[in-house]
Amino acid sequence: MPPETITVGMRPDWLLTLTWAWLALALPTACCLCFINAPYGRHNPGTWGPLISARYGWLLMESPAVIVPTCAFVWVHGWESTVMLVFFLIWQLHYVHRAWIYPFRLTRISSPMPVLLMLMGLAFNLINGSLQGAWLFIHPTIDSSAWFGDWRFATGCVVFGLGLAINMDSCNRLLRLPREKPGEYSIPHGGLFRWVSCPNYLGEIVGWLGWALLTWSPAGLAFAAWTIANLVPRSRAHHSWYCEQFPDYPAKRKALVPGIF
Repeated sequence: MPPETITVGMRPDWLLTLTWAWLALALPTACCLCFINAPYGRHNPGTWGPLISARYGWLLMESPAVIVPTCAFVWVHGWESTVMLVFFLIWQLHYVHRAWIYPFRLTRISSPMPVLLMLMGLAFNLINGSLQGAWLFIHPTIDSSAWFGDWRFATGCVVFGLGLAINMDSCNRLLRLPREKPGEYSIPHGGLFRWVSCPNYLGEIVGWLGWALLTWSPAGLAFAAWTIANLVPRSRAHHSWYCEQFPDYPAKRKALVPGIF
């Protein structure tokens, strides 16, 4: 199916420029994170100022990713477009859980996070949520049900679903650890933890690559790039920490990609 049958309208120049600029910022961010670990959880050195509970920190910083795209969707009556409705539901499938369910599954003894980090996460989700809403609903790249027959949509949905399943399974295994051994870190096991230290991050990367494919939008591509920029250095730091803390840590485990990295 030729792309012109599923592409509509022209986006404002400012939106395209802003999106590519935002995507470009992912590279220097990744470079910085190779040397500076995001200070939450086990990597918090305690020098980043006032703290907020992990529950409320996650709730506050992730909520814009639910609310902002919802506002854009409602503003344009997105339910009148089948494509917009499907994009909206797929997006919220992840973020309603991430913002409003996952935080309350954390134990009360979860390590607090710096308020500064929470504000940085909130700013990221405001920008990212705004770009997703703009490209998918206000100035849509795709607004034709013909898109459902395109290989990019079908493949992207499969990849997104695979990533979501990996992420959910891994997060569930991690959430059980503090309940099994309160007050101490332990080695996670089962699922993809057999081969990598951070399958939860692998699941997120796979999922948002699928999102970029199924939406075929610059905003989706930018989000996938930012996810990689943030989580690849984070997974390397996690893996190094595990190896340092546990002498019996499985030697064959990689940080993120089985058998490779």
